[in-house]
Amino acid sequence: MGYTSWFQQHGQKHKAIIDKLTHLSDDEIIAYFNFENMVQKEPDFCPLYKKNQKCHETETLNCYLCACPNFRFKEDGFKKEANRTLFSYCDIKSKDGSQYISEDAIHQNCAGCMVPHHTSYIKKDFSKEWFKTMENVPST
Repeated sequence: MGYTSWFQQHGQKHKAIIDKLTHLSDDEIIAYFNFENMVQKEPDFCPLYKKNQKCHETETLNCYLCACPNFRFKEDGFKKEANRTLFSYCDIKSKDGSQYISEDAIHQNCAGCMVPHHTSYIKKDFSKEWFKTMENVPST
């Protein structure tokens, strides 16, 4: 699955959950997306939930911004670096992020970064419209 198809599918799953939570406050919606709650109530949101496994090694994980608003991707790549194509990167150059580099590709590796998974970060620019929050992620 490519970046674009995952992005679209994930955004639709996110919207379906938000549409069920219209009776909750913003803080309650954010709390709903805590990992432990999502594993129980939304097992199809993430393939790791079925294994009760987190994508980031941390005690507290909020999944509201699964897919970071600072991630940038372009299906056909941004540019060539030597013989490799840069397909994704971190717009804030998080010190906890890294790159996965293969023979012909460079992809952002966000596994070590917790920036979008903290409640304070989510609240900073909270929107119930996931695609609006993520509008700068895909590049054309």
